[in-house]
Amino acid sequence: MNGAEISGLIKIKVPDAVKEDQTGAIIIPKGLLLEAARYIISPALDFDNLHCITAVEKNDNIELIYTFYSIKKHHGLTLKTRLAFSDLNVESLAKFWKSADWFEREIYDLFGVNFLNHPNLKRILNPDEWTVHPLRKDFVNKDFIKKPRY
Repeated sequence: MNGAEISGLIKIKVPDAVKEDQTGAIIIPKGLLLEAARYIISPALDFDNLHCITAVEKNDNIELIYTFYSIKKHHGLTLKTRLAFSDLNVESLAKFWKSADWFEREIYDLFGVNFLNHPNLKRILNPDEWTVHPLRKDFVNKDFIKKPRY
């Protein structure tokens, strides 16, 4: 199955999904992320492997990027969802893919995204007492030296 076929099937199940022209990723509204997850893990698409979740801070939001692969069907998929800074809550996908557990903890720790219904959402890299998130652009620390731009 190619990317156009996969995105077409997802668009049928999640009509608000949009295919990103530059990357081919499918952008899912955060409120429909669980619905999309249920569909892509089903036998219809069989994305049995959540390879990676990462986050990127954009001008007005944090974008979560999910990379999936179907080992059985040999096809891949990138989903994205965007979170406004005023609401950094999104449903956890750990109940579908065990690999989401640590990926989501890392994003929580470094970006401050709260994964709802996560089985063990706590810091994974930084001290528990920290209240800051070091990969956010607004992160300030007296020991942090910004690299000059040339």
